[in-house]
Amino acid sequence: MAKRLIKRASRSILQSLAAGVVPRTGTEHIVVGREDELKAIKNDFDEISADGGATFRLIVGRYGSGKSFMLQMLRNEAMANRFVVADADLSPQRRLTGSKGEGLALYRQLLNNMATRNRPNGNAFAGLLEKWIDEIQSQIRKAGIEASSGSFDAIVESRIGDTVDEMQGMVHGFDFAEVIKAYMRGHQSGDDHLQSAALRWLRGEFSTKTEARRALGVRVIIDDSSWYDYIKLLAFFVRHIGYRGLVIFVDEAVYLSRISNRTARNNNYERLLNIYNDTLQGGAEYLGVLLGATPQMIEDNRRGLFSYEALQTRLQSSRFTRQRLRDMSGPLIQLDPLDNDEVFTLLRRVLEMHAWHHKYESHINQKQLQAFIAEMQNRIGADSLLTPREVLRDFVTILNLLHQHPRETFESILGEVDFSTGDSADPEMADSPYASFEI
Repeated sequence: MAKRLIKRASRSILQSLAAGVVPRTGTEHIVVGREDELKAIKNDFDEISADGGATFRLIVGRYGSGKSFMLQMLRNEAMANRFVVADADLSPQRRLTGSKGEGLALYRQLLNNMATRNRPNGNAFAGLLEKWIDEIQSQIRKAGIEASSGSFDAIVESRIGDTVDEMQGMVHGFDFAEVIKAYMRGHQSGDDHLQSAALRWLRGEFSTKTEARRALGVRVIIDDSSWYDYIKLLAFFVRHIGYRGLVIFVDEAVYLSRISNRTARNNNYERLLNIYNDTLQGGAEYLGVLLGATPQMIEDNRRGLFSYEALQTRLQSSRFTRQRLRDMSGPLIQLDPLDNDEVFTLLRRVLEMHAWHHKYESHINQKQLQAFIAEMQNRIGADSLLTPREVLRDFVTILNLLHQHPRETFESILGEVDFSTGDSADPEMADSPYASFEI
């Protein structure tokens, strides 16, 4: 493990697991039992890159079951394979559409979190533009034309124009191309104000068309109704400046089902349907859209996606599919629970990482790991409520306690916990009319 893992990554992983959150990096070191899902999405990535296609996937799992972990792992996989990625969580303030700019807020979050392999922590869009322009200038210099030459800037502008002009036939493509050219002129002339204005426009930060026209000479702005069109333009653009495409990851889709107003909720479902149709019917190129959702959010006929008939008919599973017999080519990927062997392997990997990170020799054996798994399964409701998040959080806590209190033993810590009563509530029941019912 020491040859493949760096200290910063192991610290991030262990701290995240102990806190019950998904680590931002290093997920590949602890992934277990998701080979089929990974294979399917990697195939999507290949098709996006090779054929100029697009994909739409819903990663479905209960809270704590690993759907957010899966999205994060796929984000890292996409970056490693030269995709540009962007991710965001839905919330009451960030939706697919809304009367108060909630769709635009989602777009802005995606742009702020845009990342590449060289800039994995977000805010990569400006650097991506700078790198592209610098590469064009370098190519021109290699051709024997010096920067001091009177024709140098004109050739750079012509090369950039060749790329962005291909987008002028796309929806909003002309204005997008003009803003990219404005950024290039600011770069060439050292006009920071012009560059800043171009980036503000691309990030959807102009509030009026008049302001955009004065700053950049364009007559449109990115707004709640058009933000997805610009995601498609960005996907096409990043492909033509040297990347394999754009993949966006949107988690916490459950918030769509929590919109209380039925009309507003259906408007969001209609926007989701439009994105679904557009990506799978050839309306987008070099674009992947992956969303994380819960089973209740999908299947609830009152407020979930299945309450919107057009989505239900597209997403409902065939009667021939079932657990461990899934169609991995469909838009919906249901995450099966990890079995005991997979949980054991996961705990073993975390144990090895903890020992390596803290530089000690672990004496926890196979029998003790199995005892821990058995104790966790003895919790009331473990068959329906126990998730990898809970298992890992408790296990890392035990490892931390053993490391900090050398006189304690694995059995002494495990034996003092009463698993006969569970205090975990299923977050998916939060909106249920029976959530507060007690016997």
